[in-house]
Amino acid sequence: MEILLPKMGESVAEATIIRWSVEEGQRVSADEPLIEIATDKVDSEVPAPEDGVLVKKLVSEGDVVLVGQPIAEFAIEGEPVGASPAPAPAAAAPTVSEVATPAPTPAAAPAHDVVASLEAPLAASNGTSSESRPARMSGGRFYSPLVRSMAEKEGVSQSELDAIAGSGKDGRVTKSDMRAYLETRGQQPLHAASARSPVPAPAHTAKPASASKSAAPAASVSGEDEIVEMDRMRKLIADHMVRSVQTSPHVTSFVEADVTRIVDWRNKNKNEFQKKTGQKLTFTPFFIEAVAKALRDFPGVNASVDGDRIILKKGIHIGLAAATPEGNLIVPVIRNADRYNLNGLATVVNDLANRARTGALKPDEISGGTYTVSNVGTFGNVFGTPIINQPQVGILALGAIRKKPAVVETEEGDVIAVRQMMFLSHSYDHRVVDGQLGGSFVRRVADYLEGFDARQSPV
Repeated sequence: MEILLPKMGESVAEATIIRWSVEEGQRVSADEPLIEIATDKVDSEVPAPEDGVLVKKLVSEGDVVLVGQPIAEFAIEGEPVGASPAPAPAAAAPTVSEVATPAPTPAAAPAHDVVASLEAPLAASNGTSSESRPARMSGGRFYSPLVRSMAEKEGVSQSELDAIAGSGKDGRVTKSDMRAYLETRGQQPLHAASARSPVPAPAHTAKPASASKSAAPAASVSGEDEIVEMDRMRKLIADHMVRSVQTSPHVTSFVEADVTRIVDWRNKNKNEFQKKTGQKLTFTPFFIEAVAKALRDFPGVNASVDGDRIILKKGIHIGLAAATPEGNLIVPVIRNADRYNLNGLATVVNDLANRARTGALKPDEISGGTYTVSNVGTFGNVFGTPIINQPQVGILALGAIRKKPAVVETEEGDVIAVRQMMFLSHSYDHRVVDGQLGGSFVRRVADYLEGFDARQSPV
C-alpha cells in the first residue's frame, strides 16, 4: 500500500520532510512514527497505519510534498510484499507475464524516480504533457512537486528553471526562490533565460539593472559581527508575514479601555478560583470572552477573503498568538470560543499555552482560526500594529495594563481618579473591512471589557 501525506488542517497544502524515523526494510508497529514533517504552523509525525514493513521511501529529507502525495510504500504484517498492486494507473502496472518472466534485477531506482514514474500517467490523464512540465531531476538538481507546479503554471521553461539559484538544501529551488524570481521575471530581458547556464550562477554574476534595484541591499559584515542562519520555523514565519503585508492593505484603529473592574475582580478572586478549579486565572480569558461577543455582533470581521468573494465564518474560532521557548511564534486556536464561560476559557487557554511552549500541539489545534488575538502587553508594550494572519481579515493586539489618571463620570460630576487602562489595537484588511466596521468592532470589545459584571461568582 502507499502511504499518503495526510491533511494537516485547513489551508495547509504542503509540508517539508524533516527526517525519516525508520529505514527501508525495517519492521514497525502500528502508530509508530515513520517520518517527521513540518508545515508553516507546526511539526508533526506520520505514523504507521498497521504493523508492517517500510518497503520504499518515495520522498527525501528536505523535499516539499503536497497533501495527498505518496510518501512511502508500506507492506502490512502478514501480507507478502508486492502481493497487491499499488493504486497506480493500469498502464503502469506490470502484467502477469512480466512478473513471471525471469529478468536481471536492476539496481534500485531513487525515490524521486519512482514518484516521477507515477506522476507521468497522472499528468497525462489531466491533459498535461510531460514536455510542458519541468522534469523532477535536471542537471543533478531535484525539483519538488510544488516548484514544478509553479513553474508549469507560470510557463517557466526547464532551462529557465535550471538557471534559478536555489537557497534550499544542496542548492534546491524553494517556493520562496520561485516567488522571488517570478516577481522580477518580467523586468529581465527576454533573452536572459536562454543566455544563462543551467548551472546556478555564482553570487558575483552581474544582473540586469532593473533586477538589482528590486533586490535587497547586501548587508555589510565585519569581523566583529555574528552571522546566524534562520531556522526553518523563522523562514516560514518570515515568508508568511511578507505575504500577508503584500496581500492585505493594513489599517489599524486604536481604543483605550478602562479595565479597572476586571483587574479588581481578578485580584480579589484569583486565589479562590485556582483553589476550586485548579486553573490559574490570567487576564487572557477576559479578553477572549469580550472578543468572541464582539465577533458575534460584527460578523464581517469574522471572515476571510477568497479572490473577489468574502466568506463569513459561522464558527468563532479565535487564534491566540504565543511565543515558543525558541523565540518563534505559534497560534493555537480556541474553537467555538463564544460557547465557553469564563471558567471554560481559563481551562482551554492554559492548556493551549502550556502545550504551545512544549511543542505538544496537534496540527488541527493550530488551524482553522477565524480571528487572532496577540497580547503584546506581556512584553510591557503599550500597543502594537499587528500583521494579519492570512486568510483572516483582522487581528487584535492587547497592550499592557497600566495605572493612569483618568476622568470618571459620577452622579456628583466628573472626577479624576487612578484607573487601570489599556490600549487595544485592531489591524484589519481594508479590502473588505472599512474604517466604520473595523473601528466599531474594537470599540465594542472595549465596551464589553468596561462593562464586566463584577458581581458574578468566581466559579
